[in-house]
Amino acid sequence: MINTPRVSIQVQSVYVESQSCPDQRRFVFAYTITIRNLGRERVQLINRYWLITNSDSHQTEVQGEGVVGEQPIIQPGTEYRYTSGAILETPLGTMEGHYEMIDHNGEPFRVAIPVFRLAIPTLIN
Repeated sequence: MINTPRVSIQVQSVYVESQSCPDQRRFVFAYTITIRNLGRERVQLINRYWLITNSDSHQTEVQGEGVVGEQPIIQPGTEYRYTSGAILETPLGTMEGHYEMIDHNGEPFRVAIPVFRLAIPTLIN
């Protein structure tokens, strides 16, 4: 039996009106992600991958080491939270992706980040 580390992902996104300029097709969004280690051993986030899609179906892929300049180690029963942002050319879009992580033995595993919406508040109630 394979013991896969248990990690949960929670996302909250907001429209940043003060940094957006709709007349120039610039819509800025911030998102806060909480990564919880529900397992019994530490895990470490190594890499990230994002697929960002706007409402014109234009897709952008983003990948790289860690998140916000860190490769956090998350101890059992704790969480790591960070905030980052995305700029779209449309007032509506989505993000999804995954984190590449390692367990306490250095074995790699992947955690999916479910699709979440980026939308200006007046667009969707």
